[in-house]
Amino acid sequence: MLSIEDLSKTYADGTQALSRIGLAVPAGEIVALIGGSGCGKTTLLRLVAGLDRASAGQIRLDGEAITAPHPGVGLVFQEPRLLPWLSVADNVGFGLAHLAGPERRARVAHALERVGLAEHAGRWPRELSGGQQQRVSIARAFVANPRVLLLDEPFSALDAFTRRDLHGHLLALWEEVRPTVLIVTHDVAEAVALADRAVVMRPKPGRLDDTVPLPLPRPRDPAAPQSEAAARRILAALDRSLRPAEAAPQNANWW
Repeated sequence: MLSIEDLSKTYADGTQALSRIGLAVPAGEIVALIGGSGCGKTTLLRLVAGLDRASAGQIRLDGEAITAPHPGVGLVFQEPRLLPWLSVADNVGFGLAHLAGPERRARVAHALERVGLAEHAGRWPRELSGGQQQRVSIARAFVANPRVLLLDEPFSALDAFTRRDLHGHLLALWEEVRPTVLIVTHDVAEAVALADRAVVMRPKPGRLDDTVPLPLPRPRDPAAPQSEAAARRILAALDRSLRPAEAAPQNANWW
């Protein structure tokens, strides 16, 4: 269980990025964080990853507080961030130095097979397309068998066809070990395609505003009536989250 308890973040210049975030994510659930710019989605992910410190509140993984990078938490960035001097296989296995050689090679080979890059194991990152590089970064995140996987808009720079293809690879890897997943996205269709629920955030300061359950069978057809209805519910929640809070009537208690 990933538990985020009354979490707030205020920067040194006084900017309040997050206010009293509370979210419980059971093991194996995929949650999409979606909201307008400035609502603190990436800040929340950085806090869960242990890359930043909260101003208040706690983050716990199975009861253990997360205050620094944790071996059970993996992170996929918006850019692949591969090491250009290492081969594709060595990039995937970079965090597995503690394993014996045969086990490390077997894990890397399996991960590359699952993302469709087995034949590219010996190539350099510069020889791959953008979509292929992001597949390598996803394989690298999964190969360590994380309990929690964080994805910060990992498909936003890709074309629609490549993005949908990577959705399939991501879900195939997730099916094997069922980590808890938090994915930041601006794409409503992506949230519907991947998540078990979409959590809508409201900006200034960032806080949770609404939750849209997505109990749809996988694989999901984006053109199916259930998917279109789910997308409409998320869009409506987003619209509400971006409206300014209505002021209370001046004469509400006139009597």
